[in-house]
Amino acid sequence: MMNVEVAYALPHEQKIIALQVDDECTARQAVVRSGIVELFPEIDPETTPMGIFGKAIKDPGTRVLIEGERVEIYRPLIADPKEVRARRAAKMKAQKAAEAEQAVKE
Repeated sequence: MMNVEVAYALPHEQKIIALQVDDECTARQAVVRSGIVELFPEIDPETTPMGIFGKAIKDPGTRVLIEGERVEIYRPLIADPKEVRARRAAKMKAQKAAEAEQAVKE
């Protein structure tokens, strides 16, 4: 037996469940055994993306865990980070241009 954790986070709520699993337990099996699906029914262990300490796992059904690892269950992004950065950069550029134009008028 070994100790692992299963984690899931929403914007205003986070849950980390510590559990003991067999030495050959996969990431998906740990998620199911943790009971986190009962707390967050939107999690589908067969299709929901997962990772270990911030690194995505290609196939959680075959990735065998190591003592002390934390399986993270990922939820869909609300916005694409690249788009958010591009919008913020465009806003800053427009703001600086407006400030420069105002300085010229004064």
